[in-house]
Amino acid sequence: MQPIPRTRRTAQNTQYTYTLDCRVHDVKTYPVQSPQGATVLIYGHDNGITLLWRGGQRLKAPKPSTEGHNGSSSEDAVMILDSDDEDPGPSAPAAFVDKPEFEDNPAAPSSPLPEITQTLDLAFGTAILQIAVLPMSPCSAEDAAWNGAEILKTKLVFAVTCATNDTYVVTLPLTPPSHESKLRPELRQGLLAGSAGKGLWGETLTLLGGQARPSEGIAITLVKQKPGSRSRSLERAAASKGPATRAIVSAHSREASGTLRFWDVTLDSKPGHVARVDPFQTEYLPSPLASISFNPWNVTQLLTIASPHAVRIYDYSIPSLPSDDTSEGPFPTQGSWLVSLYPPFTRGSAMSTARKPIIAADWIAHGRAILTLLADGQWGIWDINGGSPTSSPGSGGSLFSKAGAGLRGSAITSFSVSGHMEGTSPLRNPATQKPSPSSGEFVPMTPHTRRDAIAASMTGGSEKLAAVRGGIYVAKLSPRRGAEPGDESAILWLGGADPIVSVIPVISHFWDAQLRRAGGGGVNLWSGAQPTRMIRLADLSAGLLGERCTGAIAIPKQSRSVFGTNRPSSPGESGTPSAEGLPVEILVQGESRIVVVHESEEAASSLTSRLIGARKKTRPDNGTAKAILAFPRPEKPNSVAFNLSVSRAGTGLLRQRPRGSAKGLFGDVDEPMDIRPSTEAPDAEGQAPSRPRDAGLVFIHDLNFAADVPDDESEVAERDIEQEMRDIMEIDRELEQMESDRERGTKRVFFEEG
Repeated sequence: MQPIPRTRRTAQNTQYTYTLDCRVHDVKTYPVQSPQGATVLIYGHDNGITLLWRGGQRLKAPKPSTEGHNGSSSEDAVMILDSDDEDPGPSAPAAFVDKPEFEDNPAAPSSPLPEITQTLDLAFGTAILQIAVLPMSPCSAEDAAWNGAEILKTKLVFAVTCATNDTYVVTLPLTPPSHESKLRPELRQGLLAGSAGKGLWGETLTLLGGQARPSEGIAITLVKQKPGSRSRSLERAAASKGPATRAIVSAHSREASGTLRFWDVTLDSKPGHVARVDPFQTEYLPSPLASISFNPWNVTQLLTIASPHAVRIYDYSIPSLPSDDTSEGPFPTQGSWLVSLYPPFTRGSAMSTARKPIIAADWIAHGRAILTLLADGQWGIWDINGGSPTSSPGSGGSLFSKAGAGLRGSAITSFSVSGHMEGTSPLRNPATQKPSPSSGEFVPMTPHTRRDAIAASMTGGSEKLAAVRGGIYVAKLSPRRGAEPGDESAILWLGGADPIVSVIPVISHFWDAQLRRAGGGGVNLWSGAQPTRMIRLADLSAGLLGERCTGAIAIPKQSRSVFGTNRPSSPGESGTPSAEGLPVEILVQGESRIVVVHESEEAASSLTSRLIGARKKTRPDNGTAKAILAFPRPEKPNSVAFNLSVSRAGTGLLRQRPRGSAKGLFGDVDEPMDIRPSTEAPDAEGQAPSRPRDAGLVFIHDLNFAADVPDDESEVAERDIEQEMRDIMEIDRELEQMESDRERGTKRVFFEEG
């Protein structure tokens, strides 16, 4: 990866493009930061995986070597001749112990994009297609004891699937390797000296066996070993060396008609040794799955997508048959399917019996609801267990609450809220699109022809929707107060020549705003604040440079200052939404490029934050501004008016009139206004006009002149921007107060007796 990205600035965002030398198959953000405050990114490519430590404290530069070729000092080299009778045996070299050192006071970053402090390549000898990380909230290394797993404070734990039939669980030190460790002499012995599995980087591999075909998807979670296990052998092992951290890995493949397997992996392997584990559960399915994901709170529940049929929830800890006392292991040999959630049917001229294909689904509201994306751009939220912001325990708002009505609808599971992504109208109404011309002429690729190409490819009806690719990525934000769960952000994307990527900054606020809109409560006068609406990222082709979008993830911004630095956290880096941008960074994945998108303040924030951002902009005083002008700069008058009429100057309503002192916005203006006609030179008296009265856009020259007029910076300097901001913020607070008063319930009305 190139150390310095290429920058593209658009009207809405800034895009930083990293060009790689290989094809990228999957990218994930690890939820735990390294001890020096860096965010870890993992991406799979054709030869293995690469880990990036992004941000945080920098590693110290490698110390210059003072040793000669024989390992001694080059200045004081002394040759010692031993006697023949002394023959000491060969001594084994001491094992290398990596002790990375970091800078105490790092330099202030010159770019808003965090720099990459270290990289590590792990070669597997084959392509890595899928990467799965733990579904936990982002935290620092010292707080990473999720489900009581102390190993997370020092180790990276994730799972990968290969282009072959192999699936691995990988553990790796959380601290980035030092520069000295990457210059060790044993790494120069061969091209495969530093490959994965040899333990030179402190990594451990656990091979998950039992598969005959490559995995199509993978998920991983952690469980704590229960004291009342049914396995006597495991109880004896736990009593001898204490409870061990265990990981549950699930993977699905196209073996037979579809297979779902579960492995129970103990995270106590030694570096350099590849262990092998067989599955404890194997579920044969009627059709292959599209994706799977574990519930972040109820870790035994697995969300599966069987497109286009339904979204189903599987629990591997609940036996489908009465438990067998003679069975070995802490879990049953067969789990249970809990519920199936059915999407709506496709639209058509006749009654359609085909359901909309399910593109993706993921857990939200801390495992109590499911966010779903369909192939025609429709999104919806299924409230499973009271995850709605307006629901209370026992209120009956969820699908399975005791006070509720259970499943609403026998063939379709109704959404709590739903809508459509911006720019997906060709997918929803393919029959209304214009047919493409049958001529074989070459058509250049423009934004207009690109939309026509998307519409033409979707004209075939519901069959074409099966070819749509997309996904959902839910990013958990940092907790705001203590152990209270943090908010969540979501990325919804549809790939193709013109990708559609939308961001939900805060899911709880967005869900609440949609419920208010459905109930007639409405939102803010300016289409709601930034966290309550879905934001579409525009002009992504500028960063992808013609490549297809194959994925999109989010990187939560840090909620506090980096370890070892005194830099205070900015409002935009907190786990809550602020007026200065999104709470996450968007990372768009191309075929061989990774694009980091930073939403601009003016595009992502509300009217108030846009005006505050305008006040912060300062222009350097470099003398006279230089620009490309169509003609020499004219003398700047006190005020300029432009005649946009097709009539001649000096006649009708636009004739020049004497004016006295006028009260302007920034003071008195004593000079008369300079009226500039639409033509370059006035016509001579008594002659016919040089242009007919219906000449059309004869004022185009005045528009060019208006565009070249320099800004009056003195007027901007005299404005009290802070007072204007306070007034607008006061209006926002009053509107929010009125909205909350209307939602409180009963209103009291008093009538006067007359």
